[in-house]
Amino acid sequence: MNDFDGQVALVTGGSRGIGRACCLAFARRGAKVAINYAGNEAAASETARLVAEAGAEAKLLRFDVADPAAAAGAVDELVKAWGRLDVLVNNAGVAIDGLLLRLREDDLRRQLAVNVEGAFWLAKAAARPMMKQRKGAIVNLSSVVGEMGNAGQSAYAATKAALFGLTKSLARELASRNIRVNAVAPGFIDTDMTSGIPEAQRQKMLEMIPAGRLGSADEVARVVSFLASEDAAYVTGEILRVNGGMYM
Repeated sequence: MNDFDGQVALVTGGSRGIGRACCLAFARRGAKVAINYAGNEAAASETARLVAEAGAEAKLLRFDVADPAAAAGAVDELVKAWGRLDVLVNNAGVAIDGLLLRLREDDLRRQLAVNVEGAFWLAKAAARPMMKQRKGAIVNLSSVVGEMGNAGQSAYAATKAALFGLTKSLARELASRNIRVNAVAPGFIDTDMTSGIPEAQRQKMLEMIPAGRLGSADEVARVVSFLASEDAAYVTGEILRVNGGMYM
């Protein structure tokens, strides 16, 4: 299926996990894929190799999404190289867990900078070429904890909840330019972030999920690519949950 043929997708935090799965989902559907990463060049290069293996062109973009100048510069570089930008996936994020009384100021500020400001600055940068094209799709990766909360993740949950408001506001603001903005809220997904969870805690997590298992990065990526595709041409401002029934 090559429904993204001739289109360009930028995925932030594309070096591993859900980000890598999103890169591959777009590559398999014909898009050129720009892979943002912050520091792990080996992992990003592996994603690029897999994208090429899927038959698509890949471009590595190393920058900190929390830096507005770097975000704008990367989008400009991408548009100059490939002539357009059709899809932005704001996937880059950090989680610094800790109980409220133990959380440091820097921990909160870093999560706000990457998870919220990063999505804001990238959306602002991407909106310019999309408005000129009069077409585009932005998908923000939030989290189930942004809706239901989680002890020890008050800062992280706050940043993920903020993405809901950002998504809905941008959807209203950009709809007249034929730019759709949606969000995906994954539940517990089997990635590097969850692989180190102790078995007892893992079992407690599974008890909270009616589906009885963790989700996969590919399952999230398929939903992301759906929201960016013409199959979702009349869908904007929505929060699509991918959580196995954990939160309804």
